[in-house]
Amino acid sequence: MNAKTQLFVVPTPIGNLKDITFRSIEIMNNVDYILCEDTRVSKKLLSHYKIIKPLKSYHAFNEYSVVKKHITEMELGKQICLISDAGTPSISDPGYLLIKEANKLKLKVECLPGPTAFVPALVKSGLPSDKFIFEGFLPNKKGRNKRLNFLSEESRTMIFYESPLRLLKTIKDFINVFGAERLVSVSREISKIFEETINGTLIEVHDILLKKKIKGEIVIVLKGMKK
Repeated sequence: MNAKTQLFVVPTPIGNLKDITFRSIEIMNNVDYILCEDTRVSKKLLSHYKIIKPLKSYHAFNEYSVVKKHITEMELGKQICLISDAGTPSISDPGYLLIKEANKLKLKVECLPGPTAFVPALVKSGLPSDKFIFEGFLPNKKGRNKRLNFLSEESRTMIFYESPLRLLKTIKDFINVFGAERLVSVSREISKIFEETINGTLIEVHDILLKKKIKGEIVIVLKGMKK
């Protein structure tokens, strides 16, 4: 553990609690405190690995109000660990603001390699993985159609996150914009007991999903336009 580092960004398991590195556990055991989205969720991870450290809430609804406080703590020499409920902080999770402010002040930031949902979803999709773009969550309303139309001529593989409640609507939107025969891969519950991946054309996957009760975190991998 680097004594000069003020902020450690540590990915946490997206499903199976064993999907964490020895170094991640070491760092969480040695920092002054840990920032997390939901203390109830993070307590389960820390308890599993017998890590006893103060947990402080850092999430989308309070990050602007508390970021200055944590920056000050780091300037005073405190070492802080930032985690999210699952995966890598700042990838569709809070973290960007704190990291940006730390970099502005030349505070040393280290980001550990580790779990993030879109990489295994992309790899096992069988779609081209040499060039791809990560879109994360599409806008729910304002700007949604504009973004989809912008992506309509994208030739690289596209990766999206989606909630189970909006999955069918998103697939329908994709059919309207990209065409029913565009290849897609939908993965859910990656590294969990009920992990599942459905591959096929958009219309084929849509018809399969219609018959299912959709649960869990969703990653959509969509083939780009052939040029």
